[in-house]
Amino acid sequence: MDNIAGSKSSLTWAVHISTLLLVILWVFPTVGLFVSSFRTGDQIATSGWWKAMLPSEQVITLRTASPDEAMQQVDGVYVVEGNLFTEQEPLDIGAFGTSSRDPEAAEPGQTFDMGDGETMTVQPNGDYRWTSTEEMSGRGQRVFVTAEIPPEFTLANYDTVLGQGVLQSLITFAAGSIVVGFAAFWIARQIGFAGPKGVGFIVGIIAFALLTWIYGIGTGIRTGSGSDDMGKAFFATLTVTVPATIIPIVVAAFAAYALAWMDFPGRALLIAAIVGLLVVPLQLALIPLLRFHLNVGIGKGYLGVWLAHTGFGMPLAIYLLRNYMAGLPRDIIENAKVDGATDFQIFTKIILPLSFPALASFAIFQFLWTWNDLLVAKVFLIDPTQGTTVMTDQIVQLMGSRGGQWEILATAAFVSIAVPLVVFFSMQKYLVRGLLAGSVK
Repeated sequence: MDNIAGSKSSLTWAVHISTLLLVILWVFPTVGLFVSSFRTGDQIATSGWWKAMLPSEQVITLRTASPDEAMQQVDGVYVVEGNLFTEQEPLDIGAFGTSSRDPEAAEPGQTFDMGDGETMTVQPNGDYRWTSTEEMSGRGQRVFVTAEIPPEFTLANYDTVLGQGVLQSLITFAAGSIVVGFAAFWIARQIGFAGPKGVGFIVGIIAFALLTWIYGIGTGIRTGSGSDDMGKAFFATLTVTVPATIIPIVVAAFAAYALAWMDFPGRALLIAAIVGLLVVPLQLALIPLLRFHLNVGIGKGYLGVWLAHTGFGMPLAIYLLRNYMAGLPRDIIENAKVDGATDFQIFTKIILPLSFPALASFAIFQFLWTWNDLLVAKVFLIDPTQGTTVMTDQIVQLMGSRGGQWEILATAAFVSIAVPLVVFFSMQKYLVRGLLAGSVK
């Protein structure tokens, strides 16, 4: 009797624990990327992101003054004196050494024997005394000091991967676009358009995409202003993703209505063919589709990748939307036909508003899949000048050129996931509605 509807399952605790573990597995690395994107490379190398708010112990390299400029002779010994912190903020030194293999060879105030008649003494505040029995010359002596560095956060990583000031501009555009979106929705409501809630936010996102794209053209970011070209890759990804999301939705919505509510010969066979296309592996169709593109003259470029994403996403879109539209009340459609409405009027004025959760649900899937795609872009978007390189491909290249600079890689990775996070959290309620649509009658 445990399975009676309405009774509480004895395994509820297992569901809650599993959900909590999944949330932790998702949130932990995401927050880590976000925090690391604002840290310096030295701090990332010495402590984990969960210690970002605490001081970290680091080994930094300093240099004494040049003997040619500061050397003095005292009691027959050549001496160079000064303070190590002449070019940066003073720190409290915990240990020092003159070799990178042993940076904690001596404690502050202790005289360290460097060999060959040379000694080095470093005080906690950075004052040093370098002595030698032989006359010294050339550059100053390198000194490795161990000190506690206070937490440091910077926007320099974003300036490196995106270009100077681009992050601030994008934040400003995002805020302005949301305001524009809600203003447009308010005006639409005033003139009689009664759309579902959330349309204003969606209009804002579209306005953000268009404005940032125009901004990219105007400022030259799309031609590459950042040292790592992530700004150019961001706009290339945006150029790929927005049309590759809109085109299959528009086509699939019309096709789904026809397959759900219009009678014509071969409709059942078409539905069966679409279900069969769902199981065709993407990797199996890449090369034949690429050859077809080359034969018809489409080539490799934005048009080719838009059509490829449209083709690969179309079967799932038609299948989901057709099942949703077929579940809508038949009386509404039949009454509209009795009143003289055409199929196009029924589709635009009845079916589309009622299908908004399903359309939004598929839009989220298609946007996230297209934004994070690497395989299709590698095949259909090859440009020798790298003018159309998307973010996933750019990150792969950064791993080769910036493999040891974790602050740059973390920043590039977070830039890559920032937009999908915004889209997912802003539209997740429509995702849930779309997934649950038709499950409860």
